[in-house]
Amino acid sequence: MAGTARQDAARLPGPLAALDRRVTIAKQIAEPLDIHKLIPREHQTDRVTELMRAVGLRVDQADRYPHELSGGQRQRAVIARALASRPKLLVCDEPVSALDVSIQAQVVNMMRDLQEKNGIAMVFIGA
Repeated sequence: MAGTARQDAARLPGPLAALDRRVTIAKQIAEPLDIHKLIPREHQTDRVTELMRAVGLRVDQADRYPHELSGGQRQRAVIARALASRPKLLVCDEPVSALDVSIQAQVVNMMRDLQEKNGIAMVFIGA
């Protein structure tokens, strides 16, 4: 059972805590794929591209660092990383609390779409 735990659940922390400022967005999204050996390295770029598009990031943003993205874009990168392992459950700890209201609505709608498309259960924790 422990071998499947990585795909059973993922936690979505805030973007500032989750992203390493010294590593590009693409490498951070690919990290769970590499750590858990989910797909061969030669196919990771394709999966990262797919995840970036799914969360509304442009592919040309892959080589950017977190400080080069807006708060909403950083949050989308964190969501892409959390989805990389194809979890069945995503625990979202205040996923939009640091974003302005218009961006909050976009991110929540995007998460709802991802939930329906991928059949992911989501638990939202808020203040």
